[in-house]
Amino acid sequence: MKLYEQVATTLKDRIDLGYYHQGDKLPSVRGLSQEHGVSISTVQEAYGLLIDDGIIESRPKSGYYVLLRQAPPELPATSNPAPQPLVVAQWQKLQHMINEYGSQETTKLSLALPDTNASTLKPLTRLMAELSRNTDSHVLDYEQAAGSDLLRHQIARVMVDSGCRVHPEEIIITSGCQEALSCSLRAVTEPGDIVVVDSPSFFGSVQAIKINGVKALEIPTNPKTGISLEALEMAFEQWPIKACLLTPTNNNPLGYSMPDQNKLRLLELLNRYDVPLIEDDVYGDLSYTLPRPRTIKSFDTQGRVILCSSFSKSIAPGIRVGWIAPGRYREHIMMVKYLSSLSTPKLTQMAVAEFIAQGYYEKHLRRVRRDYQRDRDAVIGWLKRDMPEGTRISYPQGGYLLWVELPDHIDANELNKRAKAQGISIAPGTLFSASGKYRNFMRICCVNSSNPALEKAITTLGLLSKEMMVQTLLPHE
Repeated sequence: MKLYEQVATTLKDRIDLGYYHQGDKLPSVRGLSQEHGVSISTVQEAYGLLIDDGIIESRPKSGYYVLLRQAPPELPATSNPAPQPLVVAQWQKLQHMINEYGSQETTKLSLALPDTNASTLKPLTRLMAELSRNTDSHVLDYEQAAGSDLLRHQIARVMVDSGCRVHPEEIIITSGCQEALSCSLRAVTEPGDIVVVDSPSFFGSVQAIKINGVKALEIPTNPKTGISLEALEMAFEQWPIKACLLTPTNNNPLGYSMPDQNKLRLLELLNRYDVPLIEDDVYGDLSYTLPRPRTIKSFDTQGRVILCSSFSKSIAPGIRVGWIAPGRYREHIMMVKYLSSLSTPKLTQMAVAEFIAQGYYEKHLRRVRRDYQRDRDAVIGWLKRDMPEGTRISYPQGGYLLWVELPDHIDANELNKRAKAQGISIAPGTLFSASGKYRNFMRICCVNSSNPALEKAITTLGLLSKEMMVQTLLPHE
């Protein structure tokens, strides 16, 4: 164990034993240096390690503090979706979400948007400007369909953190994760096939299922451990399932991260029933603690798992750089990708590749992981304070999305209409189901809790929800 690791371990033990409580200020760098007889740089490295582990935080011009942690809330119940495959019938509601991207609401809690104002993104904008100025006209040409060689090498490096050992030539660059999911679905299914999804499920996945003409079979899902493997095995026995599409790490919207033993059991089922898995890992890099959870792809020895991800949620949505690690399905997916968009723009690929290669991506992740965990705790606290009694809230271990179960009397679609009149938007729960379930649920984005507008929006949602409950419970004349 290195010297700074010894100092960090000692401090962590003191915190665990209660010598320092949540919110307490820790000794100064100089004071700790004198106490342990080590250099100031060693103490700074020790504090940096504890920050990366999400145990303490640094406050500018103030010092180091034990992080305040919100107690886990009462989680939503395990879902109970329809037991048969369904044709997705929510396209009109998705149009509502498409319109959100250009809408004028001042507080868009409806959209899963990262903090694009983070100071750690400044090197990316600088790199893009430099590349635009200094690169000749070939940057305007088509990139090869599989994507930039440099970017694929960098993504292969990033994937090592999730336990994956993938050769760069196996990776296919896409225009975001949505294209990755859609291409993967088209490659392994035909119209009329049945695809398993968790329930609730990301509305982009649900709509990709619809647009490809396949049916969704929703499986009961626990907000802590993920999809019910018992229910999944029964589904495999009963239905001719052609693929599974899941987000097992920092799930959108439910927030769960599937334990490793469940991932291994899931993979065993997939192998036994000869079913491919499309694994959406778009939030995987945003796990609050290190090492980040392993992907199911990392356990796969048969090439059965198709891993899809992007930098849209970890860096910025506008760069539209995603990727697929397609396993045994590479040839077919490559053809679908070519027919879908031919290639992904060169400039953004070059910029993201340099952003990773020069170490900026790792620094950015260290910053935003800490920030998003603080945001989660702050917003959960406001929801507990302001929402009606009986509200249940997810407790994700990564990312910046919360799944909120409202009392039965509250229709989240109606709540969204009323909130829009106040300049606020939410994502109603019915968007996250093929059958329109989750009427009294909403998904909200909790980025940037230091902005007073976010707390004000939560307070407004609480007031509107309580008004709706009173109106619903009043006797009708």
